[in-house]
Amino acid sequence: PGPLQAPAQTRAAPPARAPGGRRGGGRRHGRDGRDGRKRRGRRALRWSALVLAVAILGTACAGYLYYQHLNANLKKDPLNIGDSKDRAAEPKANAAGQKPLNILLIGSDGRNNAADQKLGGAKDTFNTAPRADVQMLLHLSADRSNMSVISMPRDTLLRIPKCTDPDSGKVYPASTWPTMTNDSLGRGGPGCTVATWEKLTDIHIDHFMMVDFSGVVSMADAIGGVPVCVDANIYSHTSSGHGSGLKLKKGTTSVKGKQALQWLRTRYGFEDGSDIARTKAQHMYMNSMVRQLRANATLSNPGRLRDLAETATKALTVDTGLGTVTQLYDLSKELKKVPTERITMTTMPWVYSSDGNRVLPRPADAAKLFRLVREDIALDGKDKRKTAKPETSTDPAAPDDEIAVQVQNGTRSGTATAVSGRAGTIARLLAGMGFDEAVADTSTLLAEERTVVRYPSADLEGDAQRVAKALGIPTSQVKKSTDVSGVTLVVGADWRSGTKYVATEEDDTTPKSASALNGADTKACMHVDPDYTW
Repeated sequence: PGPLQAPAQTRAAPPARAPGGRRGGGRRHGRDGRDGRKRRGRRALRWSALVLAVAILGTACAGYLYYQHLNANLKKDPLNIGDSKDRAAEPKANAAGQKPLNILLIGSDGRNNAADQKLGGAKDTFNTAPRADVQMLLHLSADRSNMSVISMPRDTLLRIPKCTDPDSGKVYPASTWPTMTNDSLGRGGPGCTVATWEKLTDIHIDHFMMVDFSGVVSMADAIGGVPVCVDANIYSHTSSGHGSGLKLKKGTTSVKGKQALQWLRTRYGFEDGSDIARTKAQHMYMNSMVRQLRANATLSNPGRLRDLAETATKALTVDTGLGTVTQLYDLSKELKKVPTERITMTTMPWVYSSDGNRVLPRPADAAKLFRLVREDIALDGKDKRKTAKPETSTDPAAPDDEIAVQVQNGTRSGTATAVSGRAGTIARLLAGMGFDEAVADTSTLLAEERTVVRYPSADLEGDAQRVAKALGIPTSQVKKSTDVSGVTLVVGADWRSGTKYVATEEDDTTPKSASALNGADTKACMHVDPDYTW
């Protein structure tokens, strides 16, 4: 009973009495009429229940079939197709039993279908291997209080690890020379891009999501447009035909469809025309899209939600761990827990390569940014937390005089050249302490922010920790790494002189070179190169 209850029908007036004093022609006739009405009422009730049951069953079947349809839309690939021994270790749960989530977002420039080819690009790239032109690592904190994103410029030079194509079985050997990171996608699929990130950052990646050109266009349409800002009229076009074709007036414009894709691809016309400027524009777009999704009341419309679900599932390639609509929905609920003001967008700190045409990870700053994510420290600086004390290895160390130690010079930094002879100095120090097998590797000059002891496998962990203890190096600076073949001490930029190592407290602030942008920043606006105004 309540406001949705139908009003009671008004009781009908009694029929006129028939001759003899009986109503309606007699008592028997009245009883038969009432019984007939009851039987008809019960039959109607049964039919109503049957129709309702069929309707419910039909709706459930339709819902199930549509759910299966959406699942079939999703394209799935293996998560990591590199060597399993190179995988980064999974993070440990916090005191509440929660673990962080790391998801690699990949934007493919593949032009292997008519829809993508129609959206532009040089024809000589049609039907060639796709490239991972957009790469963003999304880190969701264990307590779901904050989210951090690290973008890697597409022309970053890295050594891509060995990958095996899951479809053809073709093995792509590890690159001998630094290679542009966007080539990783063409070496067997997104699982190779994941392997490349894990190799570089030592961050365990749980999932990936990849979208192509046409997917960006259709999803922007389904959302209803994303507001973006430029500080002057812009036309991304050169006389030789380069540029995305983006044409906007000064101020804020809601872009969707092809125009949204143009925004995400624009390099000519934004700031210095570099891939770094394009990354900044992508961050602004993503932040604005998140705010738009959370504020857009039209998404409560079932039709709009259905369109978005249809579009998103057709646009995405995911790992098998996100291969159903239910899994994607569960992920979205986790992401939704983070307030917009606790989302931080960053770019991997970088330096130009020797030829000035490509970039490299900035040694100290990039390593620091990756560490903050590994240790689940928020990049907005609002909840710095101390990591758990590293456990002592259960593997007993060999006698000091039997531990082989290679010492390398890592004292070079972004602002200072390497200190000559440091590897030899510390190797002699170790030898004087009884580590007779310590030798200096004078052929290698590295850039390491903090002194570190690396070891390749669990059976050498105890030996590595013993070397660190002898020198006063914290156990937290003893790391497992497949880049070394034995216990390796890298003398870092924090130990440029002297023979006594002084451990310093780690700085947990985000490097300025990461160009952090807060998700709630509604005033962000791209600077337009005056040569591209109209």
